[in-house]
Amino acid sequence: MVFKKLLGAVGVGGPSVDTVLDSVAAVPGGPLSGQVRLRGGRTDLEIEQITLDLVARVEAEGHDEETEGTVVFDRVTVAGGFRLAEESEQTIPFTLTLPWETPVTELYGQPLGVVLGVRTELAVSGARDKGDLDQLTVSPLPVQEAILEALGQLGWGFKSADLELGRINGTDQRLPFYQELELTPPAHYAHALNEIEVTFLATAGGMDVVIEADKRGGLFSGGHDTVNRFTVSHHNVQHMDWNAEVDRWIKQLVDSRGAHPGHYGAHHGEQHHGEQHYGGQHYGEHHSGGHRSGPSTGAVVAGVAAGVAVGVVGGMVAAEVIDEIGDAFEGEEEEGGDE
Repeated sequence: MVFKKLLGAVGVGGPSVDTVLDSVAAVPGGPLSGQVRLRGGRTDLEIEQITLDLVARVEAEGHDEETEGTVVFDRVTVAGGFRLAEESEQTIPFTLTLPWETPVTELYGQPLGVVLGVRTELAVSGARDKGDLDQLTVSPLPVQEAILEALGQLGWGFKSADLELGRINGTDQRLPFYQELELTPPAHYAHALNEIEVTFLATAGGMDVVIEADKRGGLFSGGHDTVNRFTVSHHNVQHMDWNAEVDRWIKQLVDSRGAHPGHYGAHHGEQHHGEQHYGGQHYGEHHSGGHRSGPSTGAVVAGVAAGVAVGVVGGMVAAEVIDEIGDAFEGEEEEGGDE
């Protein structure tokens, strides 16, 4: 993003800021590096603090409607306590660590429709100004990619991805929101399931995979949701037969009996799992004999990536998703003003 003049804190003639993120793909729990480039204004200024906010466009479900808002999910101070001379230029390199639960914004280079950004804030002369805003692109962890690749090879189709405000009960979720990946079933599951919603909750030690299945009703019963949770390891990902493992998860969802509707988030009330609960199963480290079937990591996922490969992501054209970062946070920036 080009230099953005900061006018709110010090008036016309103030400093400009341009934050440039490194082109290396970021992943949840990994480093995010870049540079904050400053250009002095018409007078010398004391830069009290430079802060980077990680922001996300998040949906919140109310009683009658769904609204969207901006959530700051991490904040890091990268510099401060120095003088920026008149008309001078200064570059400040930084490296921060993304939260493990940072949402995934792309799969094999195709945007999923999730909007994240890095917002640069300068504290100058006792006032704060929200300056530069840059799009944040996050690729999946190897274990996330392997699971999504398996779903694609099993015939599941990508429908949409969004960020939901709230918490998933019974988990160690850290962020105030979670990501949902909605997938449509292949033909041999279409009689039992309308769709599934997949959520990844990663930590340094492993990852919870929460799958909510929208089950079709039978002749004598109505449809309902079933929620199961599985725990996987970051280790030995390449040695797992993920197709078999993921399909086993789906079969457990289909076979669950007497499940109560299970939904996420504090605003949805209590979460109920099916009576057959499969949470806490660990896969990865103790499975060393099997090998992954199908294409290697990096291959295009049949089904999951197909929806975005043709340019449609949750009803939006892929090019629009890339351009959306400015529009998504524009209203929030105008309303925020000085803090």
